[in-house]
Amino acid sequence: MRLLLILLLFTSSAWAEKYDLATYSASLDYAQVTNVLATQQADGSWCFGTSVRHNDQGWEHYADGWEVLDFNGKPLSFRLLAHPHVNEQPFTRGQCDIEIPSEVSQVIVRAKCNKHGYGGKIFVVDLRKN
Repeated sequence: MRLLLILLLFTSSAWAEKYDLATYSASLDYAQVTNVLATQQADGSWCFGTSVRHNDQGWEHYADGWEVLDFNGKPLSFRLLAHPHVNEQPFTRGQCDIEIPSEVSQVIVRAKCNKHGYGGKIFVVDLRKN
């Protein structure tokens, strides 16, 4: 019985680490990823051009970053957005030299804001199509 309980706990925690693709808020209070262009460079690294939409209101509330994750939720890269984009919506910012393991064929790109964190629409990128 104890072994079964340990296995159930292990299985539950392993599933909990998987990234939830279906739960998000469509409110522009959360940063929404609207598009991603991913291109592989000659050295095998990747460049991501990520478009984000958010109701930036100035320094007190703005989209302040986006990240690339694998499907287990492991961060692969983070792009800091250093200032508000009040009059530029949606906006696109790039990040290059992103190392993605060769066995990873799909990644998740999500954005965050400095007030609400993550929680907006994400974007799934199939690296086999790029």
